[in-house]
Amino acid sequence: MVGLLALTACTSSGSAAISPSSQPAESAQAARSASPSGSIIPADSTLRWHSCSRPLAAYGVHDCTMLSVPLNYADPAGRHISLALDMVPATAPRSQQQGIMLVNPGGPGASGLPWAPIIADGLSRGVAKDYDIVGFDPRGVGSSVPALSCDPGFFSGVRPNYIPANAAAEQVLINRAKMYADDCEQKFGWLLPYMTTEDVARDMDSIRAAFGVSKINYYAFSYGTYMGQVYATLFPSRVRRMVLDSTVDPTGVWYTDNVDQDYAFQERIEAFFAWAAKYDGTYHLGSTTAQVQAAWYKARNQLLAHPVDGTIGADDFDDTFLQGGFLEEFWPGLAQALSSYLNSGKTADLIAQYEGIGTQNENEDAVYNAVQCSDANWPRSWAYWTADTEMIYQKAPFQAWDNAWFNAACAFWPVQGPAKPLQIKGAGLPGILMLQGTLDPATPYAGAQDAHKLLPSARMVVVEGGGNHGQSLAQPSNSCVQGYLNAYLATGALPNAPGLVNATCPAVPDPTPGTSGV
Repeated sequence: MVGLLALTACTSSGSAAISPSSQPAESAQAARSASPSGSIIPADSTLRWHSCSRPLAAYGVHDCTMLSVPLNYADPAGRHISLALDMVPATAPRSQQQGIMLVNPGGPGASGLPWAPIIADGLSRGVAKDYDIVGFDPRGVGSSVPALSCDPGFFSGVRPNYIPANAAAEQVLINRAKMYADDCEQKFGWLLPYMTTEDVARDMDSIRAAFGVSKINYYAFSYGTYMGQVYATLFPSRVRRMVLDSTVDPTGVWYTDNVDQDYAFQERIEAFFAWAAKYDGTYHLGSTTAQVQAAWYKARNQLLAHPVDGTIGADDFDDTFLQGGFLEEFWPGLAQALSSYLNSGKTADLIAQYEGIGTQNENEDAVYNAVQCSDANWPRSWAYWTADTEMIYQKAPFQAWDNAWFNAACAFWPVQGPAKPLQIKGAGLPGILMLQGTLDPATPYAGAQDAHKLLPSARMVVVEGGGNHGQSLAQPSNSCVQGYLNAYLATGALPNAPGLVNATCPAVPDPTPGTSGV
């Protein structure tokens, strides 16, 4: 969903079904073992590696483990929880290796386990072989223990229309948000106070300590960039290299950041409408942006009245097309689904798109709420939310109400965050590489530059006209971006032009009909 600041590209990275180990979680830190083949992990590492289960092995990952960490870092001898880790080990000669590199795709709530092999495959072979690339499920996520789940059936069946027709319909959605917050408190009240990004950053430092190394390298997308900013603020001397791709604005955490997304996603759905109009001869949805937009709303209204198979309704339609805002590679498949549904009455393409990119993961949603609701204080008056959303809806209707309901539990959350989020501080940090598209809707350009101002050692490569959320590793590949990325990870080299735009790259071309990310 729009509020979910996660890179969703090309993978079902949020799947909670991936299990790194059949070993008991609490035993993973209890014994030492030899480092994975070729690695220079210090001998005093407390991690015990073993074979990964089949889903991860299918990604080509063979080294997995669990790490026990304190629930509450103020009480390290108290209750512990467990983090799931995996690794693609370095294969370069030991003298050339550059240490561990933690990777994260975002969220809050996205699984990091599949991203070790994704990063290893996406970097140049000469760079990837120098690093032990470490994926991990943050606390509460996926294969970590416990996996946070408040209401497994929350997204099941046809849900109430995101856009309330009247006050009574709005109250139904308010009650739904209240119930979700209550369910989370009843089932995981002991965990919720310790689900902040600061807790996650301290977990990252526990991973560093368990490896027995003094510094980490870090490469992350979206919400993962905020994790990196918080880690760098808390542990500046423990950062070696850091790549922040599509960077969260730390000054807007989180209410303002979500409002900014609404306007940015409106621009991206309109860009999709314009693209589909360009190919009216293929999709027959209209030859102007306005005509395609009208076709889209016609389909939404039909699904509101008559959900496909009694399960895919207007909300699911929104959730599916939202993914086209994150990544343009989905545009051809989405346009074809809309065309076949409206012009031929066929639903197979729409179902395929929904099942491929539109379904919601309740574990991700639970973690998303647990983190964002606790990182900073949210408005507690629902009248405030209604007034803001109605105002936003006038200019940005695509996600105004959708996004409000995805965050609505924060108005009733049992844990109240601080009045202001953690102040990000960039003093004493090594050079950081930032990658940012000017049209990114999930982490808008202006907000990324706010982060840049707080990180004086950072250098930003700006992709002019880039609308994808995630500028590196995208398909098709942007060779300019990849060049800066690989050079930095190989040698620490950064662009040296002054100011907030330190280098520029052209955006990849728009997709063409007949290609699809699903």
